[in-house]
Amino acid sequence: MTIKDVEVKKALQAWKPDAMLTNLSIAYYEEPQFAARRLFPICPVTLPAGKFYIFRKGDLARDNMRKKPPYGTVAPAVFGLDTQSYTCEIYQEKIGMDRLIALPYERASAFDMKRARTKTLTEQIALHQEIEFAEKFFKAGVWNNEWQGAASTNKANKKFAKFSGANDPAEIMDYLSMEIRRNGRRRPNKLALGTETYAALRSNAAIKERIKYTGTNSAPAVVNEQCLAAIFGVDSVVVLDSTVNRAGVGAADQMEFVCDPKGALLLYTPEAAAVDTPSAGYMFTYQISGNDYIAVEEFEGEPGSYTTFLSGLIAYDMRITSQDLAVYLTDCV
Repeated sequence: MTIKDVEVKKALQAWKPDAMLTNLSIAYYEEPQFAARRLFPICPVTLPAGKFYIFRKGDLARDNMRKKPPYGTVAPAVFGLDTQSYTCEIYQEKIGMDRLIALPYERASAFDMKRARTKTLTEQIALHQEIEFAEKFFKAGVWNNEWQGAASTNKANKKFAKFSGANDPAEIMDYLSMEIRRNGRRRPNKLALGTETYAALRSNAAIKERIKYTGTNSAPAVVNEQCLAAIFGVDSVVVLDSTVNRAGVGAADQMEFVCDPKGALLLYTPEAAAVDTPSAGYMFTYQISGNDYIAVEEFEGEPGSYTTFLSGLIAYDMRITSQDLAVYLTDCV
């Protein structure tokens, strides 16, 4: 192609230098695997701080019926009442957008920069909550009922055989489920797994033995989340495989899994917050924008800067509400 050919094609708008593709862009957004909201139900609140009632489990589980004496009545039963508090903290992130830089992309219909920035904000909010969940609830020293992986199971010392060994993990899961049912009056319905824990369960010989005759040539038997949920008797298995960059701005990326890869959390939480329903934990959300606890607002930058900012706000408090309804497992692998 000669220079004249290029000039002709440019004049006919048949050739555009460095044209942006309209059907492709690359952005490392996380797959929808953030688990904090899937494990701790959202409980909307109308005030940023307050209290809620806790009826004492021991009183509700006690048999208070007595034989009625002739011409008399029994003493009233005692049902104790405690309270626990929550405080929703407000977090914010702000992202700028230079409209002059965005203009050629928009004219080329390459992508909507405002939409991309909004998506980035919402993912940052979810990532922040995932990190807080990992730091507060998916680690050793948080839950009263905590077991540690070892070479073999020793229930008296709260030791269980690591899932990377030859033992059947279903045995310890059945035992822990019964313990939660006995102490918390609910069977656990969710199991959260670190990435290495999940990989070990997928390759565990005893687990594979349980399903080896269930596959066909067109649909071979595989150990996945649904399979493990059925074996362990829970409604869902959640793999905690979201990632975070621990490095600061300008430094080389330091990518890590947010949650402990070798951990596991067996717990009971309802699908939605409800009155008189126990839960291992809740995410209290203060509604700062209509009926939502997430607010995204657009505002102009300094005059003459041709800059627009997007601000993302969240207000919530994630906390344990029942120690009896969960058990944390460390060193599963």
